[in-house]
Amino acid sequence: MGAFNDKVYEVVWQIPAGYVATYGDIARAIGQPRKALFVGYAMHSSTEPGAIPCHRVVYKDGHFYGRDEDGSPSAQLIMLQQEGVPPLDDNHVDLDACHWTPGTLDAEGRPTDIDWAAEMGEFA
Repeated sequence: MGAFNDKVYEVVWQIPAGYVATYGDIARAIGQPRKALFVGYAMHSSTEPGAIPCHRVVYKDGHFYGRDEDGSPSAQLIMLQQEGVPPLDDNHVDLDACHWTPGTLDAEGRPTDIDWAAEMGEFA
């Protein structure tokens, strides 16, 4: 696909069954903390549907698409249920119970391999 997508897929492959990560978690893990939306594009454009566990990536509030337009359970909901991911409701997972964060984090929950001062424009 491309270098960005390949990095995204490498991290997504690491999410254990029964856990989820957020789009922002994945973006931070690859050193691109402002590219959560592009992580979503990578999930959508996967050339290997079902092979990459894209269903384990959710929004920062635990939201996912639980129901299709006709009201039937979405493929993502079915796969998360099969893995035992605890729901809060039909459209949210319980992030407190199943949130997986990649890499080593600092005290603020951010990956340690990013220069956060420079990233956020906090130059000395």
